Parts: sequence; C-alpha cells; structure tokens
Amino acid sequence: MVFDSARFDLRPYAGFDFGRYVRRTFCSWEQAGWRSLLVQRFEHVPVADDLAMPAAADLHLVLPLAGRAEMESSDGGRPERIPWVPGRLQVGVPHRPSLRRYRGDESMRSVQVHLPRDTVDTVAAQLGGTSDFEAMAESVAKGDPLLEEAVRAVGFPGGASELYADSAATFLTTHLLTRHGGLRADRAPEREDTRVRAVVALMRERLAEPVTLADLAAEAHLSVYHLVRVFRNATGQTPHRFLTGLRIEEAKRLLRDTDLALDGIARRCGFASPGALSTAFLRHTGVRPSVYRNS
Repeated sequence: MVFDSARFDLRPYAGFDFGRYVRRTFCSWEQAGWRSLLVQRFEHVPVADDLAMPAAADLHLVLPLAGRAEMESSDGGRPERIPWVPGRLQVGVPHRPSLRRYRGDESMRSVQVHLPRDTVDTVAAQLGGTSDFEAMAESVAKGDPLLEEAVRAVGFPGGASELYADSAATFLTTHLLTRHGGLRADRAPEREDTRVRAVVALMRERLAEPVTLADLAAEAHLSVYHLVRVFRNATGQTPHRFLTGLRIEEAKRLLRDTDLALDGIARRCGFASPGALSTAFLRHTGVRPSVYRNS
C-alpha cells in the first residue's frame, strides 16, 4: 500500500501493518492513474487498541462514510476523544504521529485524501502566508458541509482525469487555508513580520547566489541572533532551512518544467554542485532529483 512517489510523503508508512486494521477498496493512484491527489477508500476493523499513525508531511483528510465509534487519540500529550461519525471530517496535522484506539461496529468505512505538502506550501505562498495546521484541524472539526461533500466527491470519482485531480487538490487546499484558519495572513503586519518579509524577499532575489546570515540580518536591520529568533517565531524554521526549502521548490519546478541538466539546476538554485543539490533534495523530499524528474 506504499507507493514510490515524488509528490507524497509515504515513507513513514513503510512497514505499517495495513491488513491488521483496514481493507482498501479503492486507490486513485492505481485505479484512476492520478499523481497529484491520493484518494483511498477503506473498510475498518471494528476494534483497535494500538493503531500507531505515522508522522508524514502530507495533509491527511479522513471522512467517515459509515459506522460509529468512540476513538481516543494521543500524540504524546493528554488523550483526545474523537467521535467517528459519518460525515464528520477529520484533519491529520502533518509531522505529528499519533496513537489511536477505538471500539466501533462492523460497518466502519472511510474516504481518505492525502494532499501533497508541496501543493499546500505552494498555495499558501500564493495566498501570501504560511500554513497553520493546528488551527485548521480545530476549525474543520466544527463542521463544513461543502468540504465534506467535496471529499466525498473525490472519493467516488468515476473516470475523472488527472486534470480533475489536480484541480480538486488545489480547491481543497485553498478552501482549507482560507476558510479554516489554516493561513497566517491578512492581518496588519507587526514590525518584526515586515522584517521577516524583507528577508524572504531577499532570499528569493538571491536564490542562485551565496547568502549568509549576516546578509539577511543586515537586510532586516537586526543582529544575527535576533534575526534567527524573530524568523523562527514567524515561520517555524531557521533562515537556513527556509532558504534551502525555497531552493528545493525552485529545483522541483525546473526538474518538472525544463530539460536543464542537474549542474545547471544546481547553479540556478544556489547549490555549489550537483552532488550538493542531490543530497539536499533527497533529505527534503525522500527521493533523488532524477527519480523526481522521471516520476
């Protein structure tokens, strides 16, 4: 049930004992040929005491279709009770593993949608913000009939094409970010926010050039120490990791949309060599650039 994909973060599921908990009845990857959206339907066992959900980067939506259960979920803190009710959508927060247990009935079924993290990050950037997955999950739990029907529709797509899948992925992501508090944006910028935006703008302008922390701090009129603290508070990442992420996203675009050789892509994205690009690309995406280009 784990696929070799450059778009989806499925590596954490390697070794997961699917057959112990579910029977898959549909997979868009295999049956519809989709590559921009992963949709699966499952029938669930009625009882689970140690269902360890992996920490993947993708945004994971679960829509119960049938059955009822009382589910208890813990991510290391206090367990949270999550009722399994048909039509009540759940959002799994990326990079957060959880341990679940439940008692249900024999008719438990679901549609589950994986939105690729690169789609989520691209849409968030186009909307001018960053993703707030905790706020999103909390808001969705209160109910959204439109979103629930959209997930149900992609769960039973008939002969819908890849264009349908790509459009659905963009719509679902945009709706989640704009309607469910999933986007940190549209507020009067504080001074520190303005400085962070200036730093990000400089990163984008000098993507192909060497950029030091001192360069970035000078752009924001901050000390290096203060820049790192402010930047991490605003983005959740260090400036170095954020810049590397921007460079990897540009490398992805060039791999998809051009025939440039790897050394040319490395130069355009600020990597010292094709080997440096390949190492960073593998660390961030789980695959090498050649695999991503050929997928």
